[in-house]
Amino acid sequence: MEILQLFWGYLQHVFSFDPNSPLLFTQFQFWAFFALVFALFALTGSRPLLRNSYLFFVSLLFYYKTSGFFVGLLILVTITDFFIAQGIYKSKVHWKRKALLCLSVFIDLGILCYFKYSYFFADLFGQLFGTTFEVTNVAAQMGNQVLGSNVFSVDKIILPVGISFYTFQVISYTADVYKGLVKPVRNILDFGFYVSFFPQLVAGPIVKASDFIPQLYRKYNLSRMQFGMAIFWILNGLVKKIVLSDYLAVNFIDRIFDNPHLFGGFETVCALFFYSLQVYADFSGYTDIAIGLSLLMGFHLPANFNSPYKAPNCGNFWKRWHISLSRWLQTYLYIPLGGNRNITFGTFFWICTITLAALILSGNIWISLVVLIIFCLVVFTGYRYPEKRRKIYANLNSMITMLLGGLWHGASINFMIWGGLNGVGMIVFKFWRDMSLLRRALICTLLTAILAGLIWYSPAPLWNVLMAFMLFIVFSAWVRYIYEEVCHGTSTRFTEVTAHAWAILVTFTFITFTRLFFRSGSNLDPAVANETAWKIAREMVTAMGTRWSVNVWDVVSAYHNVFILFVLGMIIHWLPSRLKRRYRICFAKLPLPVMCIVAILVVFFTYQFVTAEMQPFIYFQF
Repeated sequence: MEILQLFWGYLQHVFSFDPNSPLLFTQFQFWAFFALVFALFALTGSRPLLRNSYLFFVSLLFYYKTSGFFVGLLILVTITDFFIAQGIYKSKVHWKRKALLCLSVFIDLGILCYFKYSYFFADLFGQLFGTTFEVTNVAAQMGNQVLGSNVFSVDKIILPVGISFYTFQVISYTADVYKGLVKPVRNILDFGFYVSFFPQLVAGPIVKASDFIPQLYRKYNLSRMQFGMAIFWILNGLVKKIVLSDYLAVNFIDRIFDNPHLFGGFETVCALFFYSLQVYADFSGYTDIAIGLSLLMGFHLPANFNSPYKAPNCGNFWKRWHISLSRWLQTYLYIPLGGNRNITFGTFFWICTITLAALILSGNIWISLVVLIIFCLVVFTGYRYPEKRRKIYANLNSMITMLLGGLWHGASINFMIWGGLNGVGMIVFKFWRDMSLLRRALICTLLTAILAGLIWYSPAPLWNVLMAFMLFIVFSAWVRYIYEEVCHGTSTRFTEVTAHAWAILVTFTFITFTRLFFRSGSNLDPAVANETAWKIAREMVTAMGTRWSVNVWDVVSAYHNVFILFVLGMIIHWLPSRLKRRYRICFAKLPLPVMCIVAILVVFFTYQFVTAEMQPFIYFQF
């Protein structure tokens, strides 16, 4: 009897949700969960329908253990998009097909906007009609009425984990069915498995239906090499997350961002650079583990990162960073806006929407007017100069895409600035690339004089930091100009590598500067996120612009482990791709006993860095 009670208690623990202990890849509980799942999976692998159905219900359990009753949203989205896609495929009437597509997008984005942007829309309503009211979780109220108890909190709206990722995934599926690029999945269990596959469910990568659905019907196959590569990716992801990301965050980065007014300029700048490595190690670490787990079960997920800090310019960076999101935005937003051909009604719609968002998030009508005037000038310039129209409109659509990509991460002025800065970086590089050397030299000379004067006379720390950063970019352009002018026609391998390394350094510095606004807007209560994020960003900028009296060597000595780890992390990141591929293959080819010993040693080493409190993955909040 006692054994039955113990077993019943264990089952209740397994099938219950603890908000203080979600199921994370870095927890022992997850690996015990996966071991059980994989053991039962071995019994279903040769029968695709049974395997897919089993993994679908396992994925629902995983999401429940991660997000509780929000699993109901996942089920709702799965059901609606399955039947809508079926209707689109069967219908031969164009307007009905388009109406069904719009219905799908309306449901999916409606759910996403409710949970992610309710506070944003509440502010909009308040500013338009001069009212003030508190946001109430209507969905929670309805849930409590159905269940007859106060299970859900109605005081605030909580963002479900991974809702942005699986929402974009189902939208891409329905859109591809509408375009005729893929046939709808016949079985709702197979489709549910595609939507909810647990390794990539909560933080991507966003998987295209055309890439994943054909794998649903293949028999399970895992070669000896694939098994070795799967173990490598899992270990690689754990090291990235626990050793690099969590250790840097807990021991340095979080301290600075939580209390920026207590630290000086040097610590603040270091925190920014360290955060660039942290967010990469965190996000790509999750992706590595997801790829490894999927490979063990016979499924292939697309690469989501390609050494992004090797990028020599901002455009190339976004071809290497969060590749699945970049491709989604290009396919389902940038191209429908007109891409590099023209502007459409959607372009003007999003110009108005972004202007309104700038007004609400900044609370300043002048900022929104400046945004609107800039957009109008760009459109007018494209209309006035037909020979440059395609290039101008392509850059306009690109900027809108980057701004909306920023707002996808959250309704905060910081995320909007972050997206806008990345868009500016991409556009400036395109124009700079097409300029003659003489024009570059003249622009560099003029900007150097202007920026130096602004830094000299400006008392504001914000301006000092911005101008100093821009001066660094201009100086970099001068270096590039001198290289191209002096070494033109006589360049050597050394000069080419040096110039490329300098371009990588400039791009990395620029991307790191934009991280100030990204990190300041993260991990915040949606009700106060916008105000708090801007406050943190201003305090960080003030520290960078004014407080540089600290002894640099004292800081490095006090945090020597953090600095050493950062340097080692960047060195590994910048290793040649061929070398990385070589040691991955070498690991995968190790004899199984040796591989087992290496894996045990890596896990033992990695968990020496585990902090007292498990750190969630950064992109869970998106």
